[in-house]
Amino acid sequence: MHRQIAGALTGRVTKWLVLVAWLIVIAGAAPFAQKLGDVQNNEASSWLPATAESTKALDKLAPFTNPDDIPTVVLYHRTGGLTPADFQAIAAQAPQIGALDGVVTPSDGRPAVTFPKDAASGRQLGLVSADGAVATTVVTFNLGSAGWDKMPPIADHLREIATISGVDVHLAGPGGQVADAADAFAGIDGTLLFAALGVVIVILLFTYRSPILWVLPIVSAVFALFTAEAVIYFLAKYADLTVNGQSQAILSVLVIGAGTDYALLLVARYREELRRHQDRHEAMAVALHRASPAVIASASTVAIGMLCLLLAQLNSTKGLGPVMAVGVIVTLVVMLTLLPALLVITGRWVFWPRRPSYGSDEPTTHGLWAKVGNRISVRPRIVWVTTSIVLLAACLGMLTLRTGNLPSEDQYTKTYDSVVGQRILVAHGLADTSTPIQVVTTPERVDDVVAALGKVPGLGAVNTSIPPVAGVKYVSVTQALDPASQKAADQVVAVREAVRDVPDTLVGGSAAIYLDTAHAAHRDNKVIIPVVLLVVMLILMLLLRALVAPVILILTVILSFGAALGLSALIFTHLYGFDMADSGFPLFVFVFLVALGIDYNIFLMTRVREETQRVGTRAGSLIALSSTGGVITSAGLVLAATFAVLGSIPLVFLAEIGTAIALGVILDTMVVRGVLVTALNLDLGSRIWWPSKLDRAPAAEPETTPALTDS
Repeated sequence: MHRQIAGALTGRVTKWLVLVAWLIVIAGAAPFAQKLGDVQNNEASSWLPATAESTKALDKLAPFTNPDDIPTVVLYHRTGGLTPADFQAIAAQAPQIGALDGVVTPSDGRPAVTFPKDAASGRQLGLVSADGAVATTVVTFNLGSAGWDKMPPIADHLREIATISGVDVHLAGPGGQVADAADAFAGIDGTLLFAALGVVIVILLFTYRSPILWVLPIVSAVFALFTAEAVIYFLAKYADLTVNGQSQAILSVLVIGAGTDYALLLVARYREELRRHQDRHEAMAVALHRASPAVIASASTVAIGMLCLLLAQLNSTKGLGPVMAVGVIVTLVVMLTLLPALLVITGRWVFWPRRPSYGSDEPTTHGLWAKVGNRISVRPRIVWVTTSIVLLAACLGMLTLRTGNLPSEDQYTKTYDSVVGQRILVAHGLADTSTPIQVVTTPERVDDVVAALGKVPGLGAVNTSIPPVAGVKYVSVTQALDPASQKAADQVVAVREAVRDVPDTLVGGSAAIYLDTAHAAHRDNKVIIPVVLLVVMLILMLLLRALVAPVILILTVILSFGAALGLSALIFTHLYGFDMADSGFPLFVFVFLVALGIDYNIFLMTRVREETQRVGTRAGSLIALSSTGGVITSAGLVLAATFAVLGSIPLVFLAEIGTAIALGVILDTMVVRGVLVTALNLDLGSRIWWPSKLDRAPAAEPETTPALTDS
């Protein structure tokens, strides 16, 4: 039945129908794919669950603050001290800055923009450092929901207006950070897409050794990416799916990497069948029949694993699950329909100059992985024990891994203007007044709140002058700390503890949002990781119809994950100079490595099971390794390279994710799949299939496994 379906997709007429259908789909999808950036939501506050205290505080603060407001700190710095002429020039800029698009005019009648004045004037309307070297003011912009996109050009214009000879001008606070973050993500689609395609093309040229064949997987992967992005666009626009710059970046590399993986597996099996069948349509029907179960199982495992992220509290993490699942499912459909059609349309010549002619020898039977298998088969127990010990040793690096909120100055791999501004603020003892701790209470509880705040050391000015609205009183507390830092988080914890006994009181603000985000991320780690393991285990049990093999495979995946995390921690500290990783880092790495690592388990073990029914487990393991080792290695290199491309985006989080996943995939394909799992299969023999009927070595299976030919 499956073979009939496979043949129907790649028949002499239907192959053209499939191609035309996909051309129609891509023509309709491409315009919407290009609009995916328009529906991104990159505001950290929108990622939090409704149950977080900072989210509840935001709801109460609605009458006092607009969620689209972007406070921006304009910072003037002259080494040696600002002069009276500098203050006069600064004050003269107020009308121009106040006329910029989106500047918010305070409702109490104050000027939209006020600046520090020379002390001789008797008025200081902004903040000036004790040494007189730094002056700041806060300008608030409201650019609507599209503030993320509109802020960069306004920031550039603001810097032009604020230019004073000999004075360094920087933009800090949320406005400066938004402008820099938008710059970091600028062109992310194009940058990542072309970088990922570039490395994949190089690897495919090396793998196929054909100047033509690589075009077909690449074209198919691009079709898959555009189609997936269009589907996700509609889900974000009409189904409230949270999509941000990070998820869109990861989507690009996942679709290109996973799509190429599936293509490698299919093309390898098709090439085998071309040596056995004269008719390429028949060869493709058999190849699809044989390869599609593994590809479908692999993609389904990844998609289901990603959907486990729906259990997350963080909306950004919760949204990542469906985004990745859609990407993988669309990629699966493309690679099992469009790619086979393209292969049979082009014919054998597309493999030039190494065309697989009918009746020719299959090179995998005496290739590198056949030799590796023969070496392992001599003493498999020593091999798997030694390999396990080495991987366990690598896991020890996890002891050095620190996770939490990355301080503002540590969020980028290059130094942005907002980072420089934040450093200057700290160095000169100035507070970033644009990001206060925000306490909401009732009017009758204000005195209790102020008294409680007085017991917390290190807080700045407490402002109670804002009139209450609808029974809600807003108290702002200046925080002379980077809101993303651990010290700021500790201060929020202290404030919450101090006002805990004051009824109807909530503590929010930027630092509280960062703190609650970290708490939600840690909770998600504890909940989702066990669920993913359980789900993957059940899928493997259904696929392999056994209990022992799935348990062994899950253990090898966990070992591989631990080793990748341990080695990554050492690389971050001693090579990259990163002090810590984001709170969500372990979960992201785990989900991707487990889901993608299982891919290679499925590719290998489904072939082992297929061969076991013919020649027994031990011989079947060697045949499976020699047949799939090359394609799994190539697939691993492709996936590792595409995820490593994430490092081209100047964000520490993406650089860490890309490094860890790339390293983990390399370990999976080169060490775990090729060496550890094969050694375990050879040592345990048919017992890996317990309790299925394969847990009985066929009479034809010898006590010792014969080596494959290596000549």
